[in-house]
Amino acid sequence: MKKYKVGYTTGVFDMFHVGHLNILRRAKEQCEYLIVGVSTDEVVQAYKNKHPIVCYEDRVAIVEAIKYVDQVVPQTSMDKMKAWEEYHFDVLFHGSDWQNSDMYNKIIDEFNEVGVDVVFLPHTSGVSSTLLSDVLHKLEEDV
Repeated sequence: MKKYKVGYTTGVFDMFHVGHLNILRRAKEQCEYLIVGVSTDEVVQAYKNKHPIVCYEDRVAIVEAIKYVDQVVPQTSMDKMKAWEEYHFDVLFHGSDWQNSDMYNKIIDEFNEVGVDVVFLPHTSGVSSTLLSDVLHKLEEDV
């Protein structure tokens, strides 16, 4: 396995769960320094058309407390190339559930031109913030 100097990954990290922890751990195993972009509430609203359950400041505090994370930055745009221009990472990590998507095929092409690798890490099946949110909403309806 190649060891990178600076890695970058992003996420909403709403209702932090073991899948989030697995991505951060696996990313850190492959780089010396891991930068994590936490999506702002505004980015989540624009991208997913919903508001996170946990506010941005609390999601940042949670991610900062994870031992695998060296630096937390705001993700204010979905433009990964813009992030690279600011943070100069060697590798972008993302969950394998996005592999072969149009969005990530484009990102891979862009990063190939500047020598940045894109590494897809195994998705943890059976858990997601969306699933947790759906369960919470169902519980609210039953009350």
